Amino acid sequence: MNEKLYSKITDALVNDGYIIIENALNTDLPKKLLNYIQNQDDFKRAGISSSNKLHLDNTRRRDSIKWLDEDNNAQTDFLAFSGGLQEYLNRSLYLGLSYYEAHFAIYEEGDFYEKHLDSFKNSKNRVVTTVYYLNEGFEQCDGGELIIYNENDKEIIRIIPKANTLVVFMSERFPHEVLPAKSLRHSIAGWFRVDKK
Repeated sequence: MNEKLYSKITDALVNDGYIIIENALNTDLPKKLLNYIQNQDDFKRAGISSSNKLHLDNTRRRDSIKWLDEDNNAQTDFLAFSGGLQEYLNRSLYLGLSYYEAHFAIYEEGDFYEKHLDSFKNSKNRVVTTVYYLNEGFEQCDGGELIIYNENDKEIIRIIPKANTLVVFMSERFPHEVLPAKSLRHSIAGWFRVDKK
């Protein structure tokens, strides 16, 4: 069912290193995922990772997160899609991806995430990044755009975090940041990895 989408993503990663797809998955999925997280109260402030250390730094990052797991519901549907993409990428590009991890992210008004890389060159952990948006009716005036830069730190594109938009890019190639949110913003950030759990 998702073969065409997997192929489209794979081709874009080879040619450009990134892709933005609007109306990417089942139209009900963002609503189900948003409904799920609006009923959760165990989100934690996200930290900044430096080698094996993790610490909070509100001057660099201010979102709150909750890791996804199999719940036989919307999370399972999203993780099934991601698992299929992992298999397709491994089969097509021989990336050797060993697993996928993802967390929900909530950005309240004023929350942001400064420019960063998800993986440093030759670190061999995060290889492919995904971002999936859950907010219906989000517009530029709501803030929270994702900006992707090239390897020379030149802005490539700004993405409005609209529901059912999927962003996929090579983790070590593209610095990116989340601008301050002006409205409550919900998303899923995920990474295909080559290390062991």
